[in-house]
Amino acid sequence: MSNTEQLTTFYVGDSLFGIDVMKVQEVTGKAHITLVPRAPQFISGLINLRGQIATAVNLSALFKDKTDIQENQMTVVCHFEGGLVSLIVDSIGDVVEVDKKQFEKTPEILPGNVRKYIKGIYKMNGSLMSVLDIEKIFEELSPEGKRE
Repeated sequence: MSNTEQLTTFYVGDSLFGIDVMKVQEVTGKAHITLVPRAPQFISGLINLRGQIATAVNLSALFKDKTDIQENQMTVVCHFEGGLVSLIVDSIGDVVEVDKKQFEKTPEILPGNVRKYIKGIYKMNGSLMSVLDIEKIFEELSPEGKRE
């Protein structure tokens, strides 16, 4: 078993996040989003990716309860249980390899609306990278998903 993991990194505002590369299908530029009536604020709508439909989740709205639309937003398309979700992020970072021994639990000081979507953190060259718990976001999209 490897002592490292590879993460695709991205930014939401000034915050650095990472997600397991094996969960990422692709990274794309801003996509055309079809609005969904009465969807929660964090769901921007649906995206057609070459015939596959993905739910577009605005991470800024999910974490901060605001929906700032930036001109150069990107999407990180993730797969799960045969479905796709497109995470709308402010910018893309690098793919990084991290030592699992450096993984730390999520600090309690993070606001609950952010902390519940974070598996833990890595210290990266003087900054912190939060590891996104994509399964928790998928739970928000399911009919049984619970919102605080």
